[in-house]
Amino acid sequence: MSSSKRGAKVSLDVMQGLMAAGQAASKGLDVRLKHLLEIRASQINHCAYCIDMHIKDAKLAGETDERIYFLNAWEEAASHYSEKEQAALALTEAITVLTDGFVPDEVYERAAKHFDERELGQLISTITLINAWNRINVSIRNPPTYKPGEHA
Repeated sequence: MSSSKRGAKVSLDVMQGLMAAGQAASKGLDVRLKHLLEIRASQINHCAYCIDMHIKDAKLAGETDERIYFLNAWEEAASHYSEKEQAALALTEAITVLTDGFVPDEVYERAAKHFDERELGQLISTITLINAWNRINVSIRNPPTYKPGEHA
């Protein structure tokens, strides 16, 4: 598989729309949690550009190396994450993978115990948007060349 960037360009209007939607979706959401969710979805989707971006921005926001390192195995390293974060990570995986074609009730209900209706909507929107970004960047093979804070 080639790792070079492809020539396809994403519509500037679409990119601006996704960025505006991302800002609206995550407004008021804990920034460190937002980055953890974005890193985890990007790991699942194999999006090197987004992994690079969100790790760098998470560290800028004060996230620890240890929690970032364990993110790929968060269930086994559960003691590093709060119950609320674990519920959000489970929801991230369910929305990103959609193995059964839907988010299981128990995963949704687990998240609903820790987030109010508005926050749950923000989580779902944030997770959906990072998946869109992942698909764009993986499609065009955008290389991991992000400068910390560039899109913050």
